[in-house]
Amino acid sequence: MRVVIIGAGQVGSSIAASLDTDHEVVVVDTDAERVDALTYSLDVLAIEGDGASLSTLREAEIEAADLLIASTDDDETNIVACATAKTASDAFTVARVKRTNYLDTWQEAGGAFGVDFMVCTNLLAAETMVRVIGLPAARDVDVFAEGRVMMAEFCVPEGSPVAGRTVAEADHFTELTFAAMLRDGKVVIPDGETTIEAGDELVVIGSPENTRTFAGDLAPGRNEDGKDVVIVGGSEIAVEAARLLEDRGLHPRLVERDPDRARELAEQLAGTTVMQSDATDQEFLQREHVDDADVVIAALGSDEKNLLASLLATRIGVPRTVALVETAEYTDLFEAVGVGAAINPREATAEEIIRLAHDGTPENVAIVDRDRAEVLEIEIADDSVLAGRPIRESAADLPARVTIGAITRDGAFVTPRGDTVVEVGDHVVVFAEIDAIDAVASQV
Repeated sequence: MRVVIIGAGQVGSSIAASLDTDHEVVVVDTDAERVDALTYSLDVLAIEGDGASLSTLREAEIEAADLLIASTDDDETNIVACATAKTASDAFTVARVKRTNYLDTWQEAGGAFGVDFMVCTNLLAAETMVRVIGLPAARDVDVFAEGRVMMAEFCVPEGSPVAGRTVAEADHFTELTFAAMLRDGKVVIPDGETTIEAGDELVVIGSPENTRTFAGDLAPGRNEDGKDVVIVGGSEIAVEAARLLEDRGLHPRLVERDPDRARELAEQLAGTTVMQSDATDQEFLQREHVDDADVVIAALGSDEKNLLASLLATRIGVPRTVALVETAEYTDLFEAVGVGAAINPREATAEEIIRLAHDGTPENVAIVDRDRAEVLEIEIADDSVLAGRPIRESAADLPARVTIGAITRDGAFVTPRGDTVVEVGDHVVVFAEIDAIDAVASQV
């Protein structure tokens, strides 16, 4: 597949890195330094130029492209790039936008602007932040098979009852699979005798009910039902998170420093209590009983402010914090100093777009630990190596470091075991280390 990517920032670079091995990738950016960096770091053709310009797209041979991904930080540039590409090619076009009003227009108009698929960064980030609420120790959560399957990445805390136990001892669930373990920078596919240690990052795949129960086993006593949520900041992502929580029947509290913005948000968010104040004011936090909250979501305008707000919330006794992180390199730092989960909007966007370029077109894709592995949902076709065979028999035909985590069949959850026969039409959720992704996507 020939893929043209407009924009070599974090999103575009992440997508290019995921696709360069098995696809013909062209990346276009106006920044000469970014172009040079990609030329030497990835197996791609990097072109300096304006991706919304027809002449630049023709230099990238857009007429031969199968897929165009417009992923700059400017919504209008991305939309124009897609529209321009449509004048010269039949490529499938993907536009990344931040503002939800463009997404609303595109959805209502049945695919406006010459865009075949639109991804909204703000909405995806808000959805990711809201999903981790209520799962103690969870750093990332994704849902598959229309919500019937959940993948969660947990960090095993010090003192956890699960630490020191083998997988066989910890696994008393009928609908849960311990898919992988991240330890000392390596991916480990555990078996029953593998011992779980404090500091390990566990990737589990199962039904939402069993996943939530395991979260309680991992970090008991935290009582994180996620019903009392305080959102710090009035950014667009914060607003989307508040709306999602309102849709769940919750009544979050939102703190915004600017009086005009606070007044505007109070009018927009009927189910949210909007408070005008500085969220880094410890006296205010204590006076408004923010310490009684189950979760604080930090969605201010900078990484530094989000870190400060998260640490202050932890200091006054909030059991869990979720912070927005714009700089991907800070994600591990935030979690290392005590932030419960650090969410990078660009990573969530790249994850959504990468699904479209996989061989076999998985139904859904989740990136694990900053592109070290992926979890894919794949509908089983006649030519799948799994079709009509027990998992134990077909495992030899799959690459190493691959785990079948869950199966759904006719809307029902099926726990994968060695003697489980996979049927055509099943939806299989698979964990795979990054080097095995393309083989899995094309064979399963």
